[in-house]
Amino acid sequence: MSHLSLSGTPDYPWYVRVIFRLQRRKYGRVLEPARLWGRTPRVFLAMSAMYGALDRKSSPLAPALRSLVQVRVSQMNGCPFCTDINSAGALRRGASADQLAALAAFRDSPLFSEPEKAALEHAEAMTQTGRAGAPPIERLRKHFDDDAIIELTALIAFQNMSSKFNAALGVPAQGFCELQHDRLVPGDR
Repeated sequence: MSHLSLSGTPDYPWYVRVIFRLQRRKYGRVLEPARLWGRTPRVFLAMSAMYGALDRKSSPLAPALRSLVQVRVSQMNGCPFCTDINSAGALRRGASADQLAALAAFRDSPLFSEPEKAALEHAEAMTQTGRAGAPPIERLRKHFDDDAIIELTALIAFQNMSSKFNAALGVPAQGFCELQHDRLVPGDR
């Protein structure tokens, strides 16, 4: 898929430019999805606030687990950008390169704990059908309280929106993860 070519240079509002500066400081550049979302400033601001709320340090979900879920949803939705940036984040947050390589086959892998498998099963069910149903929720209840399940579900829904947006517009990977890209994006889309 080709990347959406933007016509003209948008006049981004001041608050979008602030987000761009923060991204330059954190990533060394502005993220391509931010340039796209920035064309709808109020939506971008709301979406950024929601992601910030989901990615906070006080989340009831472990950082590595959040990242593994985000990578798996990104893989399923065929988003190279999301797979790239979330894989880099997963490595920083304690997930292993072997886990990332085995993510599509997590059910049969000894690299994943039972709580991780339950969360990833929930992510796959939501991504495939838009809803999880009783079996994944019951499995989650063995490992997580209600607040963690709600937050996990919100994170999965957010990542589905983000990765589908980026995939639909052809946003390419930006080279954040040092692992080989073909090792991270399985052919199961």
